[in-house]
Amino acid sequence: MTDGPERYAATGARLFDGQRWHEGTALLVERGAVTGLASERDLPRGMPSVALDGGLLVPGFVDLQVNGGGGIMLNDRQDVETIRTICAAHAPFGTTALLATLITDTPETTARAVEAGAAALTEGVPGLLGLHLEGPHLSLARKGAHDPRLIRPMTQADLAFLIGAKCGVPALYSTVARESVEPDQVKALAEAGIVVSIGHTDTTCDGATEMAEAGARAVTHLFNAMSQIGSREPGVAGAALDIGGLSAGLIADGVHVDPRTIALALRAKKGPGRIFLVTDAMATLGTEMTSFTLNGRTIHRRDGSLRLADGTLAGADLDMISAVRFMHRQIGLPLEEALRMASLYPAEVMGVSGRMGRLGSGTDASFVHLDDDLAVRGVWIKGEQVFG
Repeated sequence: MTDGPERYAATGARLFDGQRWHEGTALLVERGAVTGLASERDLPRGMPSVALDGGLLVPGFVDLQVNGGGGIMLNDRQDVETIRTICAAHAPFGTTALLATLITDTPETTARAVEAGAAALTEGVPGLLGLHLEGPHLSLARKGAHDPRLIRPMTQADLAFLIGAKCGVPALYSTVARESVEPDQVKALAEAGIVVSIGHTDTTCDGATEMAEAGARAVTHLFNAMSQIGSREPGVAGAALDIGGLSAGLIADGVHVDPRTIALALRAKKGPGRIFLVTDAMATLGTEMTSFTLNGRTIHRRDGSLRLADGTLAGADLDMISAVRFMHRQIGLPLEEALRMASLYPAEVMGVSGRMGRLGSGTDASFVHLDDDLAVRGVWIKGEQVFG
């Protein structure tokens, strides 16, 4: 992290505040927060300036599914330094807030991950928002790359553990399947403030609706590891698009979901819930690694994807700015909407859009400087430059 002035104006770039573009406008920063926007011709007297040479200044990206980066997975080692390494690996790609994600593992490993997450938040690790526990309460039929030996139903002890974990990790996201959880358990999690996401499940549209009515607010990696839309059964994928109260994470790499299916889903999604971008990134992000292990199984990196030996997709070889470029260039979304999918919409899912996903008075001064080709030139987290 690069130390800089506690108070400054970021100038010289076209500014996107999360809703609209501003020309000739400076971002005013003081002690890690945005204090407002001002004309570059009318800056407060004596305010230092961080001069950006053109390009775009946009809200920092918020990634709700980050399994690893910088050569390590949270499943490999559950401590503050692992989380710090993962956050630092994602920052050069524009991610200023993320949920460190634990893939299905043992109860002991899960407990250590929660302890590490709480400690990292206490230490103020730059870029850490909270934790995403993806499993172990999933469906064997839609296990994907999750170890089937570790998948199990949720017990009352598991429920109590998750609710207790919320005390140390306020931003907590849990992916569960209808096959392994009951609606009253979903209700208890939601009432405790945990974001419950439906994923790795073969349940029906009615089953997903039951979970949404109990308090589930999201769907994990839309179209992947879930029942699909059919002529007489809409499946979880159909529920994700039809239920307005559900938002849905999307891995926009052209591998996990066909671009035409993405375009159809965007047209079909009923609000107010939104489709938002996730990377589902693994240890390989930011490295030249060609393989790594998860729960004792080798995952191979080739041709823009990560797969087990049998071809099963295992996370994604993706970073957030690449997902934004994909949505803008391949899917044809206006740039501002692609940016919102990477920032504002996931912030809304986590209930933190008052300070993330936007740039305005009172928000975190977490922002990204892009050039006109959408390459990342600089990244700031709470006012401090961490890249560029």
